[in-house]
Amino acid sequence: MRDLEPTTVRYARSVCPLDCPDTCSLRVKFENDRIVAVDGNPDHPVTQGAICNKVRNIPDRVNHPDRLMYPLRRVGPKGTMGPFERISWEEAYDEITSRMKQLIEQHGPESIMPYSFYGNMGVLNAEGMDRRFFHRLGATRLDRTICSVAGNVGYNYTMGTSAGIDAEDTVHSKLIWIWGANVVSTNMHQVVYATEARKRGARIVHIDVHRNRTSAWADEFIAVRPGTDAALALGIMHVLIREGLTDSAYLAEHTIGFDELAAEAAQYSPERVAEITGVPAEDVVRLAREYGTTSPAYIRIGNGLQHHDNGGMAVRTIACLPALTGQWAVKGGGAIKSNSMYTGLNAERVERPDLLQNPATRTVNMNQLGQALAIEDKPVKFLFVYNCNPATVAPDQNQVRRGLMRDDLFTVVHDLFLTDTCRYADIVLPATSHFENLDIFGSYWHLYLQLHEPILKPMGECKSNFTLFKELGLRMGFEAEAFDITVEQMIREALDNPANPYLEGITYEALQEKGWMKAALSGGSIFEERIPTPSGKIELASERMRLSGMSPVPTYTPVRDDDDTLPFLLVTGPNHNFLNSTFANQEKLKRIEKRPLLHMHVNDAAALGVVSGDRVRVCNGRGEVLITVDAAENVLPGVLVTQGLWWEEGNEGVQAINTLTSQRLADMGGGATFFSTRVTVEKL
Repeated sequence: MRDLEPTTVRYARSVCPLDCPDTCSLRVKFENDRIVAVDGNPDHPVTQGAICNKVRNIPDRVNHPDRLMYPLRRVGPKGTMGPFERISWEEAYDEITSRMKQLIEQHGPESIMPYSFYGNMGVLNAEGMDRRFFHRLGATRLDRTICSVAGNVGYNYTMGTSAGIDAEDTVHSKLIWIWGANVVSTNMHQVVYATEARKRGARIVHIDVHRNRTSAWADEFIAVRPGTDAALALGIMHVLIREGLTDSAYLAEHTIGFDELAAEAAQYSPERVAEITGVPAEDVVRLAREYGTTSPAYIRIGNGLQHHDNGGMAVRTIACLPALTGQWAVKGGGAIKSNSMYTGLNAERVERPDLLQNPATRTVNMNQLGQALAIEDKPVKFLFVYNCNPATVAPDQNQVRRGLMRDDLFTVVHDLFLTDTCRYADIVLPATSHFENLDIFGSYWHLYLQLHEPILKPMGECKSNFTLFKELGLRMGFEAEAFDITVEQMIREALDNPANPYLEGITYEALQEKGWMKAALSGGSIFEERIPTPSGKIELASERMRLSGMSPVPTYTPVRDDDDTLPFLLVTGPNHNFLNSTFANQEKLKRIEKRPLLHMHVNDAAALGVVSGDRVRVCNGRGEVLITVDAAENVLPGVLVTQGLWWEEGNEGVQAINTLTSQRLADMGGGATFFSTRVTVEKL
């Protein structure tokens, strides 16, 4: 009997590539050069060995039998999963470049449009060589606003930049409000820090539209009607001001506009707020008193509440609360919406907007892909999709898919798998996983920048986004100065950012040696040094907003009704085991999630003659979805919640929930309004 070959085991350092605040450092186990396990890196100051279940299952994603390994060309009809034929990269490049050159000559460069987001959060593979390529091409520009922009703009009106306190300092907080975020599923290391703070005496309150895993972990859950968060914040301000619980010295020195804000907040009595939000008046008073008498108090502002018509103003309003009680001056006090500013790289050097020759090139908001593909005057003729799955994630799926079905639209998809979008692709290109790439990763929550060196050779014929757009650029005859460069060169360009003092001391060599480095923040936040608003103070009233035709002070505006005869407001949030549509083709994680569910209040279910397990039709003017009901008291009456973006491919009976969501834009930044969706429900 032959002896079995010995198993060679090794470990390598990596970084999680997911669009998640934690940006974990990973410890990857190999057996005979095959990834077999992933764990958290115990040496990383934030990760500390802990990672989520999604990432523990990432070996199954990398080694998945359905991984794309070579380029494909469609030979079957659009709207079906093939058949495709195998082609070479030479054939793929020839067809792509020849079509681009022909379209530019006949219809102009704006007939070509990229569509991407953050399926890979590596800076170079998400917003590097691709940006250079499409800038130089002169293609239609994509406004990438599908996630956090509305809240970031609103927060910036108050605070001047996308920055909050050092996440590691939240262990010192005595009161923690998790507002509009299911952090147990989407920001697990915030849970770790908050749990440590609770051991030291902190209390944790979860404010959200849906009782979920975070609600069960928190000390208290406050259920709020979707889109009414600004009213709740104003009601809390009303009580703080009425009962003298504000920090007058801090307000006088560090803010402007308090009197205007106080006049607005005076209109939001606890009783009125209760009618708007569904939060009992006594709870509004109690929340305000606790916030006004507990220090340090910290608010983790989530992404969920900004996905409404009024989402930007909601975040702006909540961002005013720490100033009222002087929390920015206390270690562990303040807020975090995004901390991306601290590790901000040199986007000008990386993306090269100077290569765009026509400054008037049109821009399409990515939330309005369906409308963009229906443009008849100067239509989009070539769609290049990467780092995204728009046939699942984009709103108003029926219009999106009608556009993708156009005979005169040529679509290229670069991905690891045949996603739902590939049903409409003319060419599919195989993408590397992040394990195969050199890249740099920041976080929009903690303050560490990380270098990722490849730990796996490119599988099959897979190419990274960097390599793909570099090679396309050179084949198009673009300048070698911008395109014939290495990944390392681009990382060095990214790190060279004199405008960001917090990158001081962070070099390529140091990152190679250490793996990660922390932004050079001397205190607990930027606001201890300066407040980067036009006035130099926290702007409770904003002259910029006044000049833009908006209310200069926080105010509440109800979410817009598509059809006010529709009785339910639908919120389409994330689930625990997928990240948007990533992981939604892994059988183990699908088994854990079981099936898509529609969470409905028991009284609403009873009125419809529905019980848990029944199938219902959810519909509005954009379409309909069939789904299974979970009737309980996890949502308020009149509210529906679904979780997760499930693929239709490989899931019989599952329909894209974004069939129902709108292409309307939020009040600020062109953000998405996924959670302001009105629907009706019928029992099948």
